[in-house]
Amino acid sequence: MEWLTQSQTGFQQAARYLLGMRLAIAALQLTALAVAETVVTLAHRAEAVALCLLYAVLATLGWLWFTRRPPRSPTSVSAGLALDLALIGGWLFLTGGYTNPLVSLLLLPIAVAIILVPLSQSIALTVSGIAVYTALVVWHTPITNEHHNANLAQLHLAGMWVTFAMTAAILLLVVGALARRLRQQQEQLATIRETRLRDEQIIALGLSAAAVAHRLGTPLNTMTLLVDEIRAAFPDPDLAGDLELLENQLAVCGDHLQQLSSAAVQAKTAQLETLDARSWMARLRESATLLWPAAPIEWPVIVPDCRVAVDATLDQAILNLLANALTASPSWVAISMRHAEHNRIELVVEDHGDGLEDAFQNTPGENIVGSENGMGVGLFLSNATIQRLGGTLKARVDQQGTTMIIDLPVAESPQAHTGGHQ
Repeated sequence: MEWLTQSQTGFQQAARYLLGMRLAIAALQLTALAVAETVVTLAHRAEAVALCLLYAVLATLGWLWFTRRPPRSPTSVSAGLALDLALIGGWLFLTGGYTNPLVSLLLLPIAVAIILVPLSQSIALTVSGIAVYTALVVWHTPITNEHHNANLAQLHLAGMWVTFAMTAAILLLVVGALARRLRQQQEQLATIRETRLRDEQIIALGLSAAAVAHRLGTPLNTMTLLVDEIRAAFPDPDLAGDLELLENQLAVCGDHLQQLSSAAVQAKTAQLETLDARSWMARLRESATLLWPAAPIEWPVIVPDCRVAVDATLDQAILNLLANALTASPSWVAISMRHAEHNRIELVVEDHGDGLEDAFQNTPGENIVGSENGMGVGLFLSNATIQRLGGTLKARVDQQGTTMIIDLPVAESPQAHTGGHQ
């Protein structure tokens, strides 16, 4: 399989518009010849018709070339537009030269060149178009061997109107379509640049977190050993309960460090697992219970019957939101899940606090926000993780408190691929 560069893809997409422009020019030239023949007898009718047909054939060949083997550089595109100027100029030479009202057709290849090729080549094509027009002024053949001054004047005026209308229509359809496509590509590039900048920030924070996790491993192991030594050296029943609690907390810290390492591997390899919503909610509840055993969190009784694609980073993002909610509202936090439109689900986290009101003036999680109890990166990382998995994070702050809505796509059911095997 041959991979195409971005410029090749752009030229391939422009091929259809160029074919439409060239065939429209050839059709207009043939129509002009037919109309002119009803008024006067053309001196070079056969040659002009042959040149029109040649132009249509070359336009079709150029379209096939652009779509099947798109050029790697704009030089080939510029050469094709230069050939357009030469063929249009040759036809004008056979049909009256600069007195032909269709002489403004020379502007169309120049207009396309301004959009498709670099500035230096578009300048060269513009100069070439001016040179062709100048040559038609200096060297031209009469449109007829007879004298029909009145008829020619009327034909010229009618031709000027037709030329203006057709040129305006071709510019709107061809040049306008190319310009809109280029704007869309620029918007896509801007989105990609913003995503890369956000990912670079996430990577920097992830590297810092990984370094901290690595450094915390040794102190945690040391403290675990000290707990065992203290228990052996001081067999005090009153002290045993505190040592057991400390040991459990150290075990929780060790589990978190292991989850952090697993999350880093999954994020690096983009590994996702598809779970039904009930299993995912149960996993979140288990993790939250380990972190906040006495937290007043209301978990949903009814969970939608669907599947979601998740990873450890998404779990951590939800837990970050829960941590923010518990900090702002220590007395009550509620979690619910519901179906949404367009085959999506919404996970809703509600609390009675207002501590994050300043962070939601624009879009939640778009920037690192200030935090009295933390570093202010949790909301940013949560939003980035949710967006990476195709979701969105929305927030509402009112007199009742803060509501966070995590909108996620529903994963395709595996039964859709099994074909109903028994």
